[in-house]
Amino acid sequence: MQLCFQKAYLTLKRHLHRSACCCQCMTSGTTPGRSDAPYFITTPIFYVNAAPHIGHLYSALVADASSRWQRLKGRQTLFTVGTDEHGLKIQQAAESHGKSPQQYSDEVSAKFQELFDKSGIAYDDFIRTTEPRHYRAVEKFWETLSKRGYIYRGQYEGWYCVSDEAFLTEEEVQDAVTSDGNNVKVSVASGQPVTWMTEENYMFRLSAFRQQLLSWLDSGAVRPVQFEALVRDWVDDLRDLSVSRQRERLSWGIPVPGDNAQTVYVWLDALVNYLTVAGYPDKFQPSSWPPTCQVIGKDILRFHAVYWPAFLFAADLPPPPSLLCHSHWLVEGHKMSKSRGNVVDPFDRLNKYSSDGLRYFLLKEGAYSSDGNYSDARAVERINGDLVNTMGNLLSRTTAPSVNKQQEFPPLDSGKDLQRFLSEDDVRMYTSLMELPGQVGESYESLSFPRAIETVMTHIRWANALVQTHQPWTLVKSCNPASQQHLKVVLHVAMETLRVCSILLQPVTPQVAARVLTRLGVPLDCSQVSHVHSDVCETPRSLGDKVTLMSRIQNKNGDTLFKKSAAFKV
Repeated sequence: MQLCFQKAYLTLKRHLHRSACCCQCMTSGTTPGRSDAPYFITTPIFYVNAAPHIGHLYSALVADASSRWQRLKGRQTLFTVGTDEHGLKIQQAAESHGKSPQQYSDEVSAKFQELFDKSGIAYDDFIRTTEPRHYRAVEKFWETLSKRGYIYRGQYEGWYCVSDEAFLTEEEVQDAVTSDGNNVKVSVASGQPVTWMTEENYMFRLSAFRQQLLSWLDSGAVRPVQFEALVRDWVDDLRDLSVSRQRERLSWGIPVPGDNAQTVYVWLDALVNYLTVAGYPDKFQPSSWPPTCQVIGKDILRFHAVYWPAFLFAADLPPPPSLLCHSHWLVEGHKMSKSRGNVVDPFDRLNKYSSDGLRYFLLKEGAYSSDGNYSDARAVERINGDLVNTMGNLLSRTTAPSVNKQQEFPPLDSGKDLQRFLSEDDVRMYTSLMELPGQVGESYESLSFPRAIETVMTHIRWANALVQTHQPWTLVKSCNPASQQHLKVVLHVAMETLRVCSILLQPVTPQVAARVLTRLGVPLDCSQVSHVHSDVCETPRSLGDKVTLMSRIQNKNGDTLFKKSAAFKV
């Protein structure tokens, strides 16, 4: 059946452009009445009792990739990260290092900021709980809860875990024996020691919010669903919560307003950070609240899925519509621990794998519902296989001067040339490029990064196979006009695939994507999602300067050696 592929292709582009716009509107994550509000996403604020690890980085990467996607669509964002710097653990850690709590917090907080900056985490705000603006927010929030009758003076008696910074029920404590044979009580969740506390402090009427919490859970706010079931169990057994400590026990924290003998509970203090970055209380706009999505690790689920929404209900503020909880990273199937010597240092891996390499591996391999398995061997395999061998190889093959003598991104002269030189399956795959923003966008909107990455890489692998089949290095040697036209078609299809896929990979590998687009001669101001359809190469485009796309990682005798491969100097 004879078709005018040029006409069909242009018609398909117009149709898919409309479809993609509709898809983006449907999956933008906006809340009714907030269509013009920024996309507001948060990570937990990370506790500064120890140096950052790979799990902290993963939380930040998930939120970063999500906010980058929103920016690619042209949406304003508010993406916040930060550090939690109060509490007994910090007080004790500082003492053990012979430093003041403030000095100790300054040093560790700086490490987190350095890690995020080196990893390309493009946050809009870095909040620290030792900042004056946060003190003001906590004081106002406490006063609001108190005025509304949800905080009362009482006596707390029960188990407290310093390591978890949490009050525990009898069911959350178990007997254990130390290495020297002593019988102790420990937290079931963390295995850390607990102490029995009896003291006068302030209590929060947590038990008053059972029905509101259940209604919030019914809305599907907690993802994945397996974590929702766990939260429902906690909500079924709600008890009022102690929200202060005697200051003689805990001096490193925010004093309770009007009672300098008490310190605000570290988790109430910490959770208010999300309000602080939203301008609460002085510059707070209710229309910009709540966050669109909050990303957390499963170890802090109770605080974010029970205490946090209850605090907000008590203050007459809406809770977040989406709480994304991810699991932990294991190493070769084991939990990271200093005793095992298997703690993954993110700074070391950034030096070895590059920022984009580590970002790619963690976002491709990470899972929400089950623990991820970190493996250096797998990281090397994934980075080399996908970024160097597949993406780098395709760029090298299509831009090499020996094949692309004019050093240009050639246009597609006629749709008939597609039918003439490519198979029906290849034509179908090529024209489906226009569907990618909708397909990949749906995955990005649901924070399904492995699926988004695989969708993009499927097209890059296909383009590599196409180039291998049609062998442009052979076509370029022919003086036959048909062979030269054939060459232009192959180069255009492969390079257009790279252009579209690089635009869509920017949330995951921003530097690698920028290098590809630069080499293809695509201006950086033409790299938004909308440019997938509007910036199709229709006239010859000069290629940009040669770039080193990615360094190949070499494994030798169990040691990791890193060399720049000349084959990928493109």
